[in-house]
Amino acid sequence: MQHHKRRTRAYVSTAALAAISMAVLGACSGGESSGDGSAASGTYTWWDPYPQHDASSDWEGRVQACGEEAGVTIERTAYDTTALTNQALLAAQEGAAPDVILIDNPAVSTLAETGMLTTVDEFGLDTSAIDENLLAAGVVDGEAYGIPIGANTLSLYYNAEVLDDAGVDPASVTDWDSLTAALEQVTEADHKGITFAAIGTEEGTFQFLPWFWGAGADLTDLSSPEAVAALELWKGWLDDGYAPNSVINNSQNTTWEEFLTGDFGFAENGTWQVNSAAEADFETGIIQLPARDGGVAPAPTGGEFIVAPVQSDTSRYDVTRQIVECMTTPEGFVETANTFAYYIPPTAEGQEQLLEENPDLEPWVEAVRSAKGRTSDGLGTDYPLISEALWTAVQNALSGVSSPQDALETAQADAEAATS
Repeated sequence: MQHHKRRTRAYVSTAALAAISMAVLGACSGGESSGDGSAASGTYTWWDPYPQHDASSDWEGRVQACGEEAGVTIERTAYDTTALTNQALLAAQEGAAPDVILIDNPAVSTLAETGMLTTVDEFGLDTSAIDENLLAAGVVDGEAYGIPIGANTLSLYYNAEVLDDAGVDPASVTDWDSLTAALEQVTEADHKGITFAAIGTEEGTFQFLPWFWGAGADLTDLSSPEAVAALELWKGWLDDGYAPNSVINNSQNTTWEEFLTGDFGFAENGTWQVNSAAEADFETGIIQLPARDGGVAPAPTGGEFIVAPVQSDTSRYDVTRQIVECMTTPEGFVETANTFAYYIPPTAEGQEQLLEENPDLEPWVEAVRSAKGRTSDGLGTDYPLISEALWTAVQNALSGVSSPQDALETAQADAEAATS
């Protein structure tokens, strides 16, 4: 195994720091850590974006078990998603990066571009079993810089009682036309059609991408006819009363709260609402987000990668590799999925084991297999800039400031200027 020796300290530009203000979901910031974790103490430092899971949580136990297996103690610090990326960049600049970081997948390329991460090849890690579409979110210039610990994504939840009252068979929804026809039936039966999150943040882009990609559009050309068709679909739903104007300000959480009122036929939301859906006051179900002309639309992958920052003391890497491997065995992936209840393992073997334990997750496994990383296609650190242009276009079109075509033409010009 060849260890990473050419970089011992990463210096981070202001542009790199600015590029990572793109959190999808976050909670409160956790405590601070020195990040030095000397080898002599047998303590290895670990940062993750899960402040909601405290020292008494199953997740803490999961992390510590991997430390025990490697014969060391893990000092875990939790930060909110955006704070974690900033802290990681600053720690690398100071030569005090932690041994292990779990980082939101779009931020992997930001960290990698600064030179602060080792590659999986340098660490001697085998990623051959990882689903290629999931691993791609952490690939920069052909090099993989981490391993997904699992993935979540989006699908369409439906209210079975509303659809039944409206005479809609969920199995009939297979493309945009059949979905729009279902929304018409639902609203004619005095129910509300569909709710989604079109807020002017990364969450808005995250929710729009299945329709954008499902039309055949590409993030390198925001004003293509395919992109326009996707935005016209959303705008048409608002104009026809199939979706409420509240979607313009909806986060994914507020969208879910709307769905839980029982008034809506459909809601676009994620794997992380599985437990909440099961506890709703009405029967729910899942269908795949349809592509324009049929089939499953690629939805963006959510979830974290486990990455190993560069250390000046390369003797630490052997234990770090053992910790990473503990998290990424087939059994490890399933244990993580069960700990969080909303992560799908990133390998076929892990997915099969999960489905043996919980067959109801089959639609989510299918969705993850069709999903796509937001920074895929070589976008890397250009993605946040393109995403902001895209969510601005969605805001302008849905609010009536611009037509979908004009909004997207402006977005493409802004994206080109920002990334040139």
